[in-house]
Amino acid sequence: MQINKVKGTYDVLPTESYRWHALEEKIHSILKLYNIKEMRTPIMEYSEVFHRQSELSDMVTKETYDFDDRGERRLTLRPEGTAGVIRSYVENKLYASQELEKVYYIGPNFRYERPQKGRYRQFYQFGVEAIGTVDPALDAEMIMLAYDFIKRLGLKGVSVKINSLGDDESRRAYQEALTKHFEPHHDTLCDDCKARLIKNPLRILDCKIDQKHEAVMHAPTPQDYLNEFSRAYFNQVLAHLNASQIKYQISPKLVRGLDYYSHTVFEIEADIEGFGAQNVLGGGGRYQKLVSELGGPELGGIGFACGMERLLLALDAENIELAKADQLDAYVIVMGEELRITGSKILFDLRQSNLIADMNYTKKAFKGQLKQALRLDAKYLIILGEEEFKKGVVGIKNTKTEIQEEVPLRNITMYIKENGEK
Repeated sequence: MQINKVKGTYDVLPTESYRWHALEEKIHSILKLYNIKEMRTPIMEYSEVFHRQSELSDMVTKETYDFDDRGERRLTLRPEGTAGVIRSYVENKLYASQELEKVYYIGPNFRYERPQKGRYRQFYQFGVEAIGTVDPALDAEMIMLAYDFIKRLGLKGVSVKINSLGDDESRRAYQEALTKHFEPHHDTLCDDCKARLIKNPLRILDCKIDQKHEAVMHAPTPQDYLNEFSRAYFNQVLAHLNASQIKYQISPKLVRGLDYYSHTVFEIEADIEGFGAQNVLGGGGRYQKLVSELGGPELGGIGFACGMERLLLALDAENIELAKADQLDAYVIVMGEELRITGSKILFDLRQSNLIADMNYTKKAFKGQLKQALRLDAKYLIILGEEEFKKGVVGIKNTKTEIQEEVPLRNITMYIKENGEK
């Protein structure tokens, strides 16, 4: 019986894994410029890390993979990266060693949602978190980083959508306004939004069912309820973006999909052929209470995340190659079972000199080995037959020029290195 992959998951095959490596290398190199170090956290956490009383987003209330382990402890596969990073930040008391901790992560997340192109139940994200202080300049740096990263991938028309949810006072005023706005429409809202109207009306704006509802379309915006401090904070963020000529647009109804955001929220877009309105490649925002909710001090942070699958789809759509698949430097063809030990030694010596090399392990005849070597697009064929072995040489053939020369066994590596650089 054939068993297929789980719905909403996918396989990264050997013919495409190099694209993932190239994207990951790009992440590592760019984040190094911003003096941001990598953090790796478990893919599962105790459920309380995500299922907090203050978090009522669909992602947490409907889409998490929750289970009991053998010790009857409730665990959750991480649906997003930030909460696990904050848990680690608090548990390891990183706030005690420096005022600002800047980290990034790359890894899989899990959400039980309807699979579609670029959206899976197991999906990869890279994200950045800057934890420990509240500063408009830091908010701007995270936005600049996200903007810079997408531009460095080679994508065009990169821009920022930005909004402010304000501080606690501003947010409470806005939530009260939303409640008053939506109450007359209670009966026409979906069942989930009826519950949200009581618990957190802000989530109605993020509803997939009611997004075209007239009341949602004409709802008040957070900008209308910012107090003096929040408006000044937001203006400072914009001033930093202006100074660096970051292209942005204030998006008054942008709220993002998680409840822990406050003050700055943003998304990064690019002009991508065939993506239509779904050209958002990443987003994030500031959070003020997440650290304390997970047992740490009253410290704020800001972060963002990008879906790796969507980034790769965007690069495909724009025909951008970050790297090409590694080409085989040499393929060793051995004619005769008794010469396989010598062939194996040649192969090991090549690899010791950092040359990409391979040989056949299914005992094919010469034609079969040649066919495999050409299919692998080897630059050189190293041919070892009985006559060559007696003379202490091999035949080395350049597959592009088809020039073949006899080379002493001891000089194989030197020959390929010298000629390969020409």
